[in-house]
Amino acid sequence: MDIKEGLSLKKHIILIFVVLISLFICISLGSVPIPFKDTVGILCDLLLGKKPSGMYADILIHVRLPRVLSVMPVGAALSLAGAAMQGIIRNPLADGSTLGTSSGAALGAVIALSLGVWLPSFPFAGTVVFAIIFSFISLIIVMSLAYTVDKLLSNNTIILMGVIFSMFTSSFISLIMAFSGERLRSITFWTMGSLAGSNYNNVLLLLITLIIAGSALMLSARELNAFSLGEDEAMHIGVDVKKTKVIILVSVSFLIGVSVSVGGSIGFVGLIVPHACRLLFGGNHFKLLPSCVYVGAIFLLFMDLIARTLVSPVELPIGVVTSFIGAISFVIIYYRRRKHAGT
Repeated sequence: MDIKEGLSLKKHIILIFVVLISLFICISLGSVPIPFKDTVGILCDLLLGKKPSGMYADILIHVRLPRVLSVMPVGAALSLAGAAMQGIIRNPLADGSTLGTSSGAALGAVIALSLGVWLPSFPFAGTVVFAIIFSFISLIIVMSLAYTVDKLLSNNTIILMGVIFSMFTSSFISLIMAFSGERLRSITFWTMGSLAGSNYNNVLLLLITLIIAGSALMLSARELNAFSLGEDEAMHIGVDVKKTKVIILVSVSFLIGVSVSVGGSIGFVGLIVPHACRLLFGGNHFKLLPSCVYVGAIFLLFMDLIARTLVSPVELPIGVVTSFIGAISFVIIYYRRRKHAGT
């Protein structure tokens, strides 16, 4: 990646500062507001290796902090995946779920939830493991079907197979829920998206995934810029189209699969954030991809805060909040795109 083409150091510093301020606000506010002064004191004690005590410390350390630290990489991962998918498909209305991986990961997690699967010898719950496995199975199925129909793996074919697979998995999830009995409530809430109950193991998993898969996408910025000219033009300037597609689709699948396994189905993040970042930073993927990491984290932090506080003490699923905003954004983006196409 050419540093000169990416975000300037000043913009990186500003965005990091906004992320930290957003994190501080979101761990302080909630059904039990924590005074900013106490929040600063608790965080300082943690940084100095001390063990703060008291009700506020327990809420912040054991509930708010792991949740907020999980929200950030989920927002970054979904936004980054959405930007990459929009780049490779050349359609601002697409996001990572177009591949069908999100619905596949959701199916795996729902199966684990309905069966009560738990792996005590593994650092993460069976839901996480099942979602990751099913996300890769979904990738293999969608890509295999697309390759069977079209050996060139054209974008339209991949999208069509992804939509068909998503419809199949959605019907299967509904069938499982119909026979889930007493687990129906927890499954229903999870499918709407929620990061309640996140722990530090989830944070570690999300960060490792974001670093590995996110780096692969960042290194593909030049190829994504070339794809904006069309696949034929990209091929003519030396881009290995098939190899690039595989790298990007696998990375996107990994990001979405792990994010869904931890937070459930959180829709439209991969649509809203990349579009906003294009308006703020331009369409150059050297700038777009890193900006999506920052803005995605900030966006989901505040969506989670709204979900926790809007009708407190009742907590809304975060997926409901993002879907409400995302549906409106989808209509606006679609209208603008149609209007632009007609001029």
